[in-house]
Amino acid sequence: MRETPTWRIPVGIIGLFFGLIIYGVMIAVYLADILGALPWWVQTIVYIVLGVIWILPLKRFLIWMETGKWGA
Repeated sequence: MRETPTWRIPVGIIGLFFGLIIYGVMIAVYLADILGALPWWVQTIVYIVLGVIWILPLKRFLIWMETGKWGA
């Protein structure tokens, strides 16, 4: 366990926050008309998939925040 905090953690949290906002706005703006025309069950599947996709690159990002390396 490290004794002094690094700059990567606050920068990473701010980057994650803004990244998720941008991701959400992009989906809301670009897909709102398309998704609104789909049946509710298709919308549910699409929103579940989109809600999980942003998590996939998060592991490597969190590793970078803690260690400074982009992998395990």
